[in-house]
Amino acid sequence: MQEKFLPFFPLNLVVYPDENLNLHVFEPRYKQLIHDCIEQNANFGIPSFINEEVAAYGTEVKIVNIEKTYDDGKMDIKTKGVQVFKILSFDQKTQEKLYAGGTVEVIPHEEVAPEEVSRELISNLKKLYEIIKVGAAINIQSFKVLSYQLAHKIGLSLDQQYEILKIPSEHDRQLYLLDHLKSSIPLMEEMERTKEIIRMNGHFKNLDPLDF
Repeated sequence: MQEKFLPFFPLNLVVYPDENLNLHVFEPRYKQLIHDCIEQNANFGIPSFINEEVAAYGTEVKIVNIEKTYDDGKMDIKTKGVQVFKILSFDQKTQEKLYAGGTVEVIPHEEVAPEEVSRELISNLKKLYEIIKVGAAINIQSFKVLSYQLAHKIGLSLDQQYEILKIPSEHDRQLYLLDHLKSSIPLMEEMERTKEIIRMNGHFKNLDPLDF
């Protein structure tokens, strides 16, 4: 396992490898972190901040571009996820800096899953989108790692998104997402059926009252 030091920028979200993430940086400690990373041509880590604490897993990200720098030093930056890590040590302030950092272990991940699982996953996603009337185009050929691309698009909670981050196997990640869709679709179908019944009831104004 590869170990390395990363400055930390904890956020209340989950970032995946290859994901594009835009950040508005305004706190002094994180403005300092970004400046240091630019000067050193270094990456930083985004550990997920869940349930009021820094979680054990996060994603290393690289700075793609500084889109805008404001007069007060705030910045709009573009970043991209690189790889998943597990925190081995956490220092609240590192090397007399304002920001936290620590040693992390890079988690290798498998990027391949059986085609039949991927096809079933995409099929169920399309079915969900049809039910909730979301007209999103799904181009599977553009996805490098399918599970990471879909994890933010199927209604997972933050805790569930974090569970995906911890799974090193693409096959297992896809099975996790597939199980979620298979359990969600019947609920969404029932919800849509209920909504339709409610809409229909508005048209039956002349029914005789029940006589008990």
